[in-house]
Amino acid sequence: MIYTIESVAAVIAEILVCEPTEIQNITVMEHGMTNRSYEFTYKNSRYLMRIPGEGTELLLNRENEYLVYQQVEKLGICEDIIYINPKTGCKITTFWENARVCNAQDFSDVNACMKLLKTFHEANLKVPHYFDVFERIEFYESLRDAPSRFSDYSTTKANIMKLKCFIDEQQITPRLSHIDSVSNNFLFVNGNGQERLLLIDWEYAAMQDPHIDIAMFAIYSMYEREDVDKLIDCYFDNACPPHIRAKIYAYIAICGLLWSNWCEYKRKLGVEFGEYELKQYEYAREYYNIFTELR
Repeated sequence: MIYTIESVAAVIAEILVCEPTEIQNITVMEHGMTNRSYEFTYKNSRYLMRIPGEGTELLLNRENEYLVYQQVEKLGICEDIIYINPKTGCKITTFWENARVCNAQDFSDVNACMKLLKTFHEANLKVPHYFDVFERIEFYESLRDAPSRFSDYSTTKANIMKLKCFIDEQQITPRLSHIDSVSNNFLFVNGNGQERLLLIDWEYAAMQDPHIDIAMFAIYSMYEREDVDKLIDCYFDNACPPHIRAKIYAYIAICGLLWSNWCEYKRKLGVEFGEYELKQYEYAREYYNIFTELR
């Protein structure tokens, strides 16, 4: 669907129960990988409006997202929710002035993000839904309804599915995990002379092994192995047990194939991710080999 400034203003006005003319200064933000975002002004305050993008209704359960926000708002680490619709996925949040996302190449930023992520995990929040990464690999593959662009896909997928036995053997206590814990979702916000850190955009969040969130940060940042290990050391304060590090390597391989399939489905809808898609598939191949070398 093509949204005009006028149609976006009408949607916002309906939500806020006001006239469309009261919604001012609507600006199209850079499109995210899943949604469209718009900045706007209402009664001299600035806000962000999220409208779900192409094919999102097949990828996400908005009622589950609504339940997640009810949990994480208790911690005070997420965005300020003005409105969220558990049916449509439309969301309005406060616009943060003087905010910046995490610089994944600056490990002082990364260290702060991993500390916040660990604090969130240790809160041991619970929701009724689970993110089954292997089921999602199959599901995203089915959505594309065409052969993969990668000639060795069947071999790569077979290797990734072998990792399921290893994951199933681990002593994992599922906790609410972000799943989309990428650098762009960590927001440094300045206010009253102090900087605080938020973790935003919880639409994929669900029960899972929390260590999967470390892998998600790594593959979005397109880290090489040296930086992957530095990231793991940030989370574990340089005391990561070898078997946990190996498990995170396995998650990098698994999640690489997951998001590669996701990208292939989005490409079918006309949304291209270029280097990102290629790199995700490469993670699936490379980190399967790294993991097997350690076993």
